[in-house]
Amino acid sequence: QVHLVESGGGSVQAGDSLRLSCAASGRTFSSLRVGWFRQAPGKERDFVAAISGSDGRTDTANSVQGRFTISGDNAKNTVYLQMNSLKPEDTAVYYCAAARSPYWRLTRSYEYWGQGTQVTVSS
Repeated sequence: QVHLVESGGGSVQAGDSLRLSCAASGRTFSSLRVGWFRQAPGKERDFVAAISGSDGRTDTANSVQGRFTISGDNAKNTVYLQMNSLKPEDTAVYYCAAARSPYWRLTRSYEYWGQGTQVTVSS
């Protein structure tokens, strides 16, 4: 079992930055792939970014490429999502998730999910 806890969400203005954290317990990230997803009201949960705990490879959705960066600290068993130049369309609940599957852009690949953290960006 893996227990995930997100933090760092909040309400900001367009152009501001936030850093989300995903802390894990129960299993080390080094053996998993960790992804960030987001879900706006009335919309599907979308892939944002993912990182491989074993080799540090990352993947980022085109919609946030160049603004969001995923990183990990295996010593702290924590994955981060640095979000810069935030836009109102980034408003959503952000979830982190962990998987053993290599298909890290798919929500169904993930076995463990956090409770989510709200990010609200106003114009």
